[in-house]
Amino acid sequence: MPGASGVAIGPALPGELPDVVALLRAADLPPDGLESHLETVLVAREGGRIVGSAALELYEDSALLRSLAVDQALRGQGLGADLTAAALRLARDHKVRRVYLLTETAERFFPRFGFREVARTEIPSAVKQSVEFTTVCPETAPAMLLDLD
Repeated sequence: MPGASGVAIGPALPGELPDVVALLRAADLPPDGLESHLETVLVAREGGRIVGSAALELYEDSALLRSLAVDQALRGQGLGADLTAAALRLARDHKVRRVYLLTETAERFFPRFGFREVARTEIPSAVKQSVEFTTVCPETAPAMLLDLD
């Protein structure tokens, strides 16, 4: 459903992966492994164009929030917060109890949603098997957790 700005957030459609990948690359975020989680990729559309994304990787009762990106021209207008909120609603719909993420640039953004920094040793092994943990994000990237219970 479109918001006041004319941007609508919803599930990614099958043919939209190349546009999401282009958005992620423009934001210097890795698209690696995203194709394996298309059913839980959300996109923001403005006039039929992909202007934002957020994705969940589901692992039992946990999820990894990843690929949160907003088109450069629309940053600072709340779209990242809207995408995060939509991803957290999707996590609740999937009965997720804990949402994890790795970030090198947004550790100040996520606490407003209740995320807190955690040691990687606190992260379930299923989540740590994701591409984000195994090959994409450096060991120095802070890990964060949101309890949805």
